[in-house]
Amino acid sequence: MDQTIFINFSGGIISPGTLLSILIATSKAGITHVRFGLRQQLLIEGPVYRTAILIAELELLGICYEIDQNNYQNIISSYPSEEIFPSNSWVTEGVYKDILDAIDFRLSVKVNICNANQSFTPILTGNINWIASPEAEHYWHLIVRFPKTNVTYEWDQLVYTNSIPKLTAQIEKAIFENYEAFFDNNKASGSLLFSSIDQANLILKPADKPINFPPFNLPYYEGLNKYNNNKYWLGIYRRDEMFNVTFLKKICSLCLDTKLGQLCCTSWKTIIIKGIAETEKGLWNRLLEEFQVNMRHAANELNFQVEDHCAEGLAMKHFLVKHLGNDDTRTFGICFGIKTRRKSEVYSSILIRRRYLINVLCIKLFAVYDILCAKDFNPNERTGEVFSSNNLKFMLPEQLRRAVIKHYHYKTGNLKTNISKRIDNEKPILIKPQYVHQCPDCLSIYSHLEYNDLPENESCTVCETEKKSFVAIENTTLIAL
Repeated sequence: MDQTIFINFSGGIISPGTLLSILIATSKAGITHVRFGLRQQLLIEGPVYRTAILIAELELLGICYEIDQNNYQNIISSYPSEEIFPSNSWVTEGVYKDILDAIDFRLSVKVNICNANQSFTPILTGNINWIASPEAEHYWHLIVRFPKTNVTYEWDQLVYTNSIPKLTAQIEKAIFENYEAFFDNNKASGSLLFSSIDQANLILKPADKPINFPPFNLPYYEGLNKYNNNKYWLGIYRRDEMFNVTFLKKICSLCLDTKLGQLCCTSWKTIIIKGIAETEKGLWNRLLEEFQVNMRHAANELNFQVEDHCAEGLAMKHFLVKHLGNDDTRTFGICFGIKTRRKSEVYSSILIRRRYLINVLCIKLFAVYDILCAKDFNPNERTGEVFSSNNLKFMLPEQLRRAVIKHYHYKTGNLKTNISKRIDNEKPILIKPQYVHQCPDCLSIYSHLEYNDLPENESCTVCETEKKSFVAIENTTLIAL
């Protein structure tokens, strides 16, 4: 029997020294590969006789872990994207760290802490979702998604940064104290939940309007890339999601040698190293060459989300990526999700969901697939529509291609609508016509003086035609001499 060890890294921030100790323990257990999960965790899988050795080592190190379950959820954040993907936000790396350090208790509900002006980290996959206000510095929107449901509730108050830990603890306590009302209940009430919240010691102010989610635009998140003029960041993606333990140990050692105090794991099951100096680029390139780590994968491979340690989902991803590539299908701006389990959380614009026509008493027969589209094709939205249902596997590539075409038709139609509205709302600019006076005989123009200011006995200086005979004419229709 195999076991999976879950180790949380709060906010996706990893100390190289801590990770190196965990990896050394993993090597002692004879485990050669590990992976990172959707919620920025480290997942270590192996047979029981090997994980028993690992568990003993983790106990000696004082590392918190869980076996085959997630009773204590990890906090995920958009911290890994800060600085390297521009967002024009007041949120800094220091703000994230202050919040994460203040939440010094273990959580049984999922918490997301995200910048509103980014689409790299999922915003609403948590149960308690903190979203930085784009308008009010150090204030956050709060959206609760009740556990095991798609029911969301946006609170009408903005919450100050320092109040986030206290309110997070209150909400978690309220949810578990009224389990039946809030767990797996599609009638869960946000008003009921917040009626039990003590606001006395919280810093709040009314939200002027609901949060407006940004359009999805997944940045290219792998490779060695320059930012902030003289710094580089390195993103590492593995097609099979598996990271060689020896490779990761050398990454940690290189971070420590070059005085990099952290690396990050992302919700795309990748890692990011920030702050690489220009003079140290060569060291990182040699490390990648040593382990033959490939870079610059196609975007239609990088924009898939698959459940954690899901071999079926990963195989389906490779199957669909191959067909999308063969058909040269454009997938920019689309996030695909593959879901094989009930109640699992997958971030997606277009979702491929597996189910069985016969599913009774653990007997599962005749797998079919539905394709669902998120509202406005924005993966941060919770509602959508079924695009195609009851598809056999061989039908999926063509149905997915058609869903992609629908996505682009929707975007094009929405763009045309917005342009039309803007044109309709624009007021025409009225230009007052300007007149000059012209002699009808010799066509001389009198524009240097106002016509009414000329004496009544004035005459044309060229042909002596009287003033009263001059013709008023728009300067755009002048008769050329």
